[in-house]
Amino acid sequence: MQRPNKGKTPRRPGPKKAANIDKDPVGVYCRIRPLGVEDEECCLEMISSSTIQLHAPDGLKANRNGEYKETQYSFKKAFGINTNQLELFEDVAKPLIEDLIHCKNGLLFTYGVTGSGKTFTMTGSPGEGGLLPRSLDMLFNSIGPFQAKRFVFKPDDKNGMEIQGQVDALLERQKRESQPTVPKTPSSRQKADPELADMINSEEACKSENVDEDCCYSVFVSYIEIYNNYIYDLLEDAPFDPIRPKAPQSKILREDQNHNMYVAGCTEVEVKSTEEAFEVFWTGQKKRRIANTELNRESSRSHSVFTVKLAQAPLDADGDHILQDKNQVNVSQLCLVDLAGSERNSRTRAEGSRLREAGNINQSLMTLRTCMEVLRENQMCGTNKMVPYRDSKVTHLFKNYFDGEGKVRMIVCVNPKADDYDETMLVMRFAEMTQEVEVARPVDRPICGLTAGRRHRNRVFRDEMTRRMDERGGSGSSVDDTALLDQMMESLPALPRCELLDPADDQTLPRLMEVLERRHRVRQMMMEHFNKSATTLKSMFQQFDSQINSKETIVHDQRSKLSEKEKVINSQKSELERLEKKSKTLEYKIDILQKTTNMYEQDKRSLQQELETREQRLHRELTEKKRMEQRMQGMVTDTKHKWEKECERRVNAKQLEMQNKLWVKDEKLKQLKAIVTESSGSGFPSERPEKPERPSRERDHMRSASPSPLQGNVFKTRGGGQAVQFTDIETLRQECAMASSRKRHSGSGDGAAHMEDIENRAPVPSTSSNLGYQKRRKP
Repeated sequence: MQRPNKGKTPRRPGPKKAANIDKDPVGVYCRIRPLGVEDEECCLEMISSSTIQLHAPDGLKANRNGEYKETQYSFKKAFGINTNQLELFEDVAKPLIEDLIHCKNGLLFTYGVTGSGKTFTMTGSPGEGGLLPRSLDMLFNSIGPFQAKRFVFKPDDKNGMEIQGQVDALLERQKRESQPTVPKTPSSRQKADPELADMINSEEACKSENVDEDCCYSVFVSYIEIYNNYIYDLLEDAPFDPIRPKAPQSKILREDQNHNMYVAGCTEVEVKSTEEAFEVFWTGQKKRRIANTELNRESSRSHSVFTVKLAQAPLDADGDHILQDKNQVNVSQLCLVDLAGSERNSRTRAEGSRLREAGNINQSLMTLRTCMEVLRENQMCGTNKMVPYRDSKVTHLFKNYFDGEGKVRMIVCVNPKADDYDETMLVMRFAEMTQEVEVARPVDRPICGLTAGRRHRNRVFRDEMTRRMDERGGSGSSVDDTALLDQMMESLPALPRCELLDPADDQTLPRLMEVLERRHRVRQMMMEHFNKSATTLKSMFQQFDSQINSKETIVHDQRSKLSEKEKVINSQKSELERLEKKSKTLEYKIDILQKTTNMYEQDKRSLQQELETREQRLHRELTEKKRMEQRMQGMVTDTKHKWEKECERRVNAKQLEMQNKLWVKDEKLKQLKAIVTESSGSGFPSERPEKPERPSRERDHMRSASPSPLQGNVFKTRGGGQAVQFTDIETLRQECAMASSRKRHSGSGDGAAHMEDIENRAPVPSTSSNLGYQKRRKP
């Protein structure tokens, strides 16, 4: 049963590129590592701050018939053996950190042969921090006061960021703290690794001054390695089973809605300080694959990619909270890549897994070189060839940097020793070619329309409110209470004078009693008003209590519904995780099947091509054979006809010659017979001999038609004919006594000639018995 054809998924349209885009060439720098031994032969020389001269070593010149070639290569800047890590960072990586803060992407990778100092340039050593720790230190020194709280920014697992409110972030923090099984984000209070803590001196700290204070920032880091063309997460906290240890699960590449490539399911850790980022980096560095080879004691067997992702969002109009708008979130990233060094198996003497690793490393670097060559050809010649990004995970991951926008910089690390001359020459050629590739210049992101300086104004306002509250907090409460008491006393009737000077005074007491009665009435009125207000307030409180109870009931119902929803969500999450795992497993199987299919298709195409080639060659051979057969058949036919005619002509000529000789001999025999007859019967009258009749062709033909049988062998000739070799010869001799004693006028020569003729004549059947012929067979 034939399956119905499935419709293909339509390809998602790519990003629209503007016609006129400013482009910058890839920045290529060169760094020369010091020689391991002072007296070792060197094949490099630094001519200027941007030019390096490469010359062949003495042994190689002797092998090349004494040729002395010096090649010069130019770079954006070259760093000699005395260059320290700080100088390299300020020229190469510092501009990338400033672009990262201003929402621009960047890519920095080291390239070179094995043992040329790539890992030292990127990571460094205690006291000499490399580009990676210095970049993190500068980033946190710049945005430290403006960082958001944890979990305010949250990755959405699709290479994007989401903003959570303060309450959601607080709940997320409490949830992470209450769940010990969930891997927590490393805390900056923990003691950092001592080797990394001593990498950067406080005097060498850098800071960017152009930081937008009206934004909140959060830093996320991830660390992956590409080993044997598979991607592994070095920060993944997989459970360790000592009984049945499991191999780490490889990750896959996906494309987000902005056509940027990212590693699906990669762990992104939010960090708040340089020490915390160092600790995360060191955790992944311990898992990276490193091996000992003949050329390098700690040779990197994989490409490592440390990604620093910076999320930033503007503050609201009050300058107090982050603006809750996902469209206003800007995410920029900087990839720091430490490529594994290319190596030759003849020098490393690798075997087994080391040999396989070296083959995959060289293959990925060759794919990177091919992509650069195709990009340069498309840009310089105006062609539109397909760039083979998908042939390697390294080029596929950084596809958006070369096709999209971002600043790309490469540090070429070289070892000046003479043994690495051939590899160094190839690296220099690749670096020179890479400088001709252009990448789109990153554009400035749009700024929100809110007023600048919001954070500063909010901070000033809070400081002023705190100062005023502090001032009113000391004697302000007693002054306010006294003023309120004075106001209440002034509302009561004033008391009259209460001095009694005369016992018969009957006016003062009644006046006093009247005033006290009025004050009592006012007090009663105040009490009634107070009671009325208290009753009203009590009824309001009761109403509020009833409302609160109803609200609590509603909240309880909502919480029960929320718990049910959470259960449903948890079940759906578990189902989604199961489906995602199944999807990853299926994608992995599909990837393996696709690779297997590609291998089979390639083998099939190669076999088909070989079969077609052999069929064509066989067809040509058959055609040539037929043509040669026809040609040879024609030549054989022509030669056969030619020789048949020639044989027929010769046979006819020989027959005619033999017939003539036979006729002559017959005449001689007749004459001889006549003489013998005349000598034997001389008394009889001699009859007139009849005139001999010349034999005609018909008689000769009849005579030669019945020759005596001879014995012989028949052989096949090369031309396809036949040849006869006779093995039986007949010799005829005449025995006559009178013939030898009779003198002839013709002389002895004629007799000898006659005997020779008789000896050499062909056998002819005899008709008379008195001629005296005797047959003798001669083998």
